[in-house]
Amino acid sequence: MCLGVPGQVTQVDGLTADVDFWGVEKEVRLDTVDEPVEPGDYILNHVGFAIRRIPESEIDETLTLYESMMGGGPDDMLREDLIDEVEAAGSTPSTSGAPPGDDEAEPADAEDAEDLLEELDIDV
Repeated sequence: MCLGVPGQVTQVDGLTADVDFWGVEKEVRLDTVDEPVEPGDYILNHVGFAIRRIPESEIDETLTLYESMMGGGPDDMLREDLIDEVEAAGSTPSTSGAPPGDDEAEPADAEDAEDLLEELDIDV
């Protein structure tokens, strides 16, 4: 499933931003976002990349929707997908040869941004 999660930008430093996802602070790449962001803005994150700045007029509705999806029980697969997406923000699988599931991860970079754009079939 391809899933994005909204979060609030707390700090921007070049092509990276610190983003708060319901109290979980993660670093997110800004290479693929559709317009500039600044602290206080909300973005839609997908595997560590901001893919969209959420317009001010849509923030409350978007957060309400996601909060309702997060309210499911421990066996709710959508809730688990959302939690996995938040946990994945700001890192990509290691290319060090470590086995899958190993806690080792490396920060997302520009090459990862290009791969994501290609995967989503987005030309920039």
